[in-house]
Amino acid sequence: MPRRLLAQFLSFALIGVLGTAAHFVVLYALVSCFDFGPVLASSLGAASGALLNYGLNYRWTFRSRKRHREALPKFIVVAGGGWLLNALLMAILLSRLDIHYLLVQLVVTGLVLVWNFLANRFWTFGGL
Repeated sequence: MPRRLLAQFLSFALIGVLGTAAHFVVLYALVSCFDFGPVLASSLGAASGALLNYGLNYRWTFRSRKRHREALPKFIVVAGGGWLLNALLMAILLSRLDIHYLLVQLVVTGLVLVWNFLANRFWTFGGL
């Protein structure tokens, strides 16, 4: 992997930690305090994390010069794909595995991370 791509991935992942923290806080709070189901709570948490990630990745990871009116809709499409992927994987894995929802979310988060990085790198903030 070229150095620049690796540096971008690490920056994306580090910023993603903040978005993931927001995701997990919302997930845990909605399940524990408000009796939401884990799939819906996870979906709402993912949306919260995505909003935080856009600004940070636009500015620091990809140093985008695209106008927000071009980059933001693409980011929303990618985030929507990640949100759908998150919800589907959570639903499938929770229905088939007898594992705590937070452990399932860890696995799902890793898979969605790869999707989000590649789609944002090459489509949202890239030249494709």
